[in-house]
Amino acid sequence: MKNLRWNYCYWRDPSRELVQEYIRRGTCFVAERKGQIIGVYVLLPTRPQTVELVNIAVMPSHQGKGIGKKLLKHAIQTAKSMGYKTMEVGTGNSSIGQLAFYQKCGFRMIGIDFDFFTRHYSEAIFENGIQCRDMIRLSRDL
Repeated sequence: MKNLRWNYCYWRDPSRELVQEYIRRGTCFVAERKGQIIGVYVLLPTRPQTVELVNIAVMPSHQGKGIGKKLLKHAIQTAKSMGYKTMEVGTGNSSIGQLAFYQKCGFRMIGIDFDFFTRHYSEAIFENGIQCRDMIRLSRDL
């Protein structure tokens, strides 16, 4: 894992503007295998002692191999070493796999940002046959 240039972070988030804002305000990390970037995440400070995990993504050709879990573990360890006490993450209401993943990793639902995706994205996003409209917010102690 090492710092990342902003243009690698577009695998998951269709909004270049939002990703550029994350990168400007946060710290980006990548996972590499044989010189190829296969995963990425950004730690974004939000409040005192709280950091948000944003734009965590694994290249489709490397999904299902435990890389996402390694990225999350690295993010948690890094955030702890930086002195944060709480990590938050947000994912779409239609992101069924991600909701399960975060809960298995100790995150608990703390709220819903209604219509987040319809407010911030010009085109509708669909996953699992469901329109992604709301951001489900999750949190865990570090």
